[in-house]
Amino acid sequence: MSAIDGSVLVLNAGSSSIKFQLFDADHSHLHGEVDGLGTDHPHLRISGDSDIPKADRALSPKEAFCHESALAVVVAWLDEALPDARVLAVGHRVVHGGPNYGDPVEVNDRILEDLERLIPLAPLHQPHNISGIRAARVAFPDARQVACFDTAFHRGHSFAETVFALPRQYYDEGVRRYGFHGVSYDYISCRLAEIAPEIAKKRVIAAHLGNGASMCAMHEGRSISSTMGFSALDGLVMGTRCGQIDPGVLLYLMQQRGMDGDAIATLLYHDSGLKGLSEISSDMRELEASDDPRAAQAIEHFVARIRRELGGLTAVLGGLDALVFTGGIGEHSRLIRQMVCTGQAWLGLAFDEAANAANADVLSASGSAVTVLRIPTDEERMIARAARKLIRG
Repeated sequence: MSAIDGSVLVLNAGSSSIKFQLFDADHSHLHGEVDGLGTDHPHLRISGDSDIPKADRALSPKEAFCHESALAVVVAWLDEALPDARVLAVGHRVVHGGPNYGDPVEVNDRILEDLERLIPLAPLHQPHNISGIRAARVAFPDARQVACFDTAFHRGHSFAETVFALPRQYYDEGVRRYGFHGVSYDYISCRLAEIAPEIAKKRVIAAHLGNGASMCAMHEGRSISSTMGFSALDGLVMGTRCGQIDPGVLLYLMQQRGMDGDAIATLLYHDSGLKGLSEISSDMRELEASDDPRAAQAIEHFVARIRRELGGLTAVLGGLDALVFTGGIGEHSRLIRQMVCTGQAWLGLAFDEAANAANADVLSASGSAVTVLRIPTDEERMIARAARKLIRG
């Protein structure tokens, strides 16, 4: 198909899945996912433009044993369904860029080694991001591999917003606040400039609420402060991650309960958050549908942390002009948006219940001093734009 000659393929590699999206210029022609990697029941799903074939079939365990084998299935499908397509670049979401990587970079062996050294800073995501890059280098040997970093949007933070009050040597070694979800916040900043330019340069707090959750204070389209810090554990409560926690708790678990680093990592990354609090599920949809009081308690705590951070970030900005909800929960949960925004008259925020119930784009009432918006994020589009800009530059 000549319409998608010179395309950018965006990959988001996770522990048990690999998501992909094909872009020509700024148009997405198809998107898909191989999930169940490494299990007995992997599955391939692809959909897109009306003239592009779709796929929805089970794969054998051998076909999706790892990222490389799963991507080989995707390449075979592309070769058959779109024989004229030419992938110029593969863009990758990489969670951690550390202190040295901000702008998107073309990946070579040295950069790949540098990113591997950052695995201890993002053990839940970085290994799989790197595995996806390695698989793409095999699958698309002639394409340029471009890494885009979730930490990049926050690199302009002040020293006071970045440092921990530890001996200075640790900061120099890279123990500092980085912030995450930067690709999403970068998209929200760009989207605001398109749909609400009068707001885009003002004081904005964006809430990326999903299985991973954080908030970002922005001014003039730039990140000023973020709820996430050294790792993707900090700040808000998440699906299975704890969010902010007193470090004394960790000392207690080590010294009194005899837990080692691996056990604590499993606790904080996989067994905490909404899942741990509710003992029901990490999925907000299931919690909202449940009549179990533990589900309501988990939701209440989730919202309480958001409201607390909303106040703190407003103080950092010196006021608030707009609040943006994004991410899976932020975009779709009427209940969470209502609970966050109710009782915020002290901010000058007047909430429109009817607009919220209708999942409208503008959720603030007429005359509200704070504009409340619902903006679906599009991280893949931002990665595609960055990759195309780099290979053209």
